[in-house]
Amino acid sequence: MIDQQIDIATKDGKTTTFITHPERGGPFPVIIFYMDAPAIREELRDMARRLGTSGYYVMLPNLYYRSGVMELGPVPPDPEAPERKRMFGFMNSIDIPMVMEDTKALLAYAETQPAANTKAVGTVGYCMSGRYAVNAATHFPDRVKAAASIYGTHLATDQPDSPHLAASKTKAELYFACAETDIYAPQEIIDKVKKAMEGTKNEVEIYPGTHHGFAFPKRPVYRRDAAERHWERLLALYRRNLAA
Repeated sequence: MIDQQIDIATKDGKTTTFITHPERGGPFPVIIFYMDAPAIREELRDMARRLGTSGYYVMLPNLYYRSGVMELGPVPPDPEAPERKRMFGFMNSIDIPMVMEDTKALLAYAETQPAANTKAVGTVGYCMSGRYAVNAATHFPDRVKAAASIYGTHLATDQPDSPHLAASKTKAELYFACAETDIYAPQEIIDKVKKAMEGTKNEVEIYPGTHHGFAFPKRPVYRRDAAERHWERLLALYRRNLAA
């Protein structure tokens, strides 16, 4: 495997991006891995590597570069902790249009790389970034063939770029993995997404006995069986849609 960390120029500056892909056999379909609210850390790089070993050119960008930060360090569960309030401030400092501009820059960079095949692109977003992964499919419909939201937030809003409206805007296959208990994505939101996906090839799946964050190995809410199922679903999604 080849790992590298580079700065990619964007409209608003430079996003430090971790890239991993197999050493031989390319070019590989591109996977854009959008981080969750606690930002870049080795846990996410390891997850990116796991995707990469399956035959993908994986890009994990720092979405907080506009604020001049990348790794936040440990974030206590206490909602009143200053570290958590700081994290939410960074999370609220970005939005869909900003991240789509970043995505445009990431794809432009990947186009210059012999190891990357930008005609077949997949996305995945965890937590705050589920909406970004889905919006990438609607903003770049000729490139993004598969998008996955893993316990994503803000999935059904009253905005025209709400993820639950995505099925009519893209031919990409969409997958929504949802925790059974999630204060950030309650059942009524999941029901709206399910209803909007009826009659399409897209899937909304609830993982029994799980809480928000269940796929992250370093979290207290980690559930190994559910996490492994999410990997199986994710890799199958990409196999179906990103084959050469």
